[in-house]
Amino acid sequence: MRFRVAPFAWAGPLLVLGSMTAAADCGSMAGLALPNTTITAAQSVPAGTFTAPDGEVFANLPAFCRVAGAIKPTSDSNILFEVWMPSSGWNQKFKGNGNGGYAGSIIYSAMASDVRLGYASTSTDTGHEASVIDGSWALGHPEKIIDFGYRAHHLVAQDAKSIVEAFYSAAPRHSYFQGCSGGGQEAQMESQRFPDDYDGIIAGDPANFWTHHYVGAHLWISRATLGDPSLDSYVSASQAAVIGNAVNAACDAQDDGIVDGVLVDPRDCHFQPARLLCKAGQDPGTCLTAPQVEAVAKIWAGPDRATSPGFYPGLAQGGETLGWPGFVTGPAPFFSVHYLLGIPFFKYFVYNDPNWDFRTFDFKTDPAFVDAKMGPIMNATSPDLSAFRRHGGKLIHYHGYSDPDISPINSINYFESVVAGQAEEHGPREALEETQEFYRLFLAPGMNHCAGGPGPNVFDTLTALDEWVDDGIAPEKIIATKYVNDNPAQGVVMTRPLCPYPEQARYKGTGSTNDAANFVCANDRDRRR
Repeated sequence: MRFRVAPFAWAGPLLVLGSMTAAADCGSMAGLALPNTTITAAQSVPAGTFTAPDGEVFANLPAFCRVAGAIKPTSDSNILFEVWMPSSGWNQKFKGNGNGGYAGSIIYSAMASDVRLGYASTSTDTGHEASVIDGSWALGHPEKIIDFGYRAHHLVAQDAKSIVEAFYSAAPRHSYFQGCSGGGQEAQMESQRFPDDYDGIIAGDPANFWTHHYVGAHLWISRATLGDPSLDSYVSASQAAVIGNAVNAACDAQDDGIVDGVLVDPRDCHFQPARLLCKAGQDPGTCLTAPQVEAVAKIWAGPDRATSPGFYPGLAQGGETLGWPGFVTGPAPFFSVHYLLGIPFFKYFVYNDPNWDFRTFDFKTDPAFVDAKMGPIMNATSPDLSAFRRHGGKLIHYHGYSDPDISPINSINYFESVVAGQAEEHGPREALEETQEFYRLFLAPGMNHCAGGPGPNVFDTLTALDEWVDDGIAPEKIIATKYVNDNPAQGVVMTRPLCPYPEQARYKGTGSTNDAANFVCANDRDRRR
């Protein structure tokens, strides 16, 4: 479904100074008339410190115009959003920001970062107010689910750009969108369903194959570790380090010849958890029981044997020490992210039953029902990006190779599906080159879900996207940094280049292995195998 922008009316003077336009009075933005939209605030914010409506305090902000509104495309919709616009020094660009989990709030921190960089910026709660792990709002509200699935970000993009044009008396020269996790799903949904909304999109660790991720990761991992009422298969947070250390001992050196706790390509690691099976008299804190071994094997293998071939990949090996305690094990049973985030989807979106028991799901027959009901709303898996490309769009897609939430193999699978689509028109040899003209995937070895992990996990995709869209300079590499304790104030551990897939960072053979300058991007996976 496509939506059209209705003309907006605005009453208020614009100041035109030669070829330059000055911003209008912020208060006059309250008079904007936009489709199905009510402007609820239009406030001039002075430079300095600002306290957002949720209580967050942001320092060192430039003066900006804050516009808040609510969009109601249906009688059951209430999509809250805000637009922040620098009062001066606007870079003539607009940026939308994604959410995470079940959304439910405006991301003020993202807008604060944007206006400091000179962007006009927007964020939305996607149509409901709740925490990122609360899906109960969806019960009995199919229109709110549609707002959350794809409609909210599209309508907000239209309204926000109209507000920006009214304020500056000029449309944005370029419009960008950035999101990770659920925001990555939103990013890819925009590129596929609404290709004219944005000129450049950043999709990080995306949950784009939403239904298969919720069945094949959230529910699958919860069942693997918690499915037996005895909880014999539950793996504790302290055991995550046992697993992670064993993986590194088996695969780190052979992966790229550098022992650094980071697997450059986990697909080459085939560590078997049975090697951790407890022996008689062994300290149980240093090994796994037979049910735990089976659970770990299921987590790495994925659900394909229980569902259907190719249904969804398992987690990649590597990074368990830092990533699993939050996402896979949690501090205690039933407190992992996979359980807390996954189960509400089935209770409130799929089965409309707050008392639904996750142990009743049949992995052979029930996925088809989930796909049929929620796939058309939540999945962003179309390999056809031709309309986005015709629009001139550029897509940077990244994924942490040690992601304990969303398998990085899912991102590889999606990218390769787009390449395969290009092959139908250009032939297999040119397909990758044609795809990389507008879409590039960067895998971050050792990065957990959107951040953190043992590898370099801080990098600037926005500048890379801006240079690609604005100057036509495609990113040949993106430099990533690992800080001590992930705190920039404590110093740098290492830097590495992130390379456009299928290339990987390869050590030149001389110089520090902690310096990105001593690595090149090369497609040498076959050589290493």
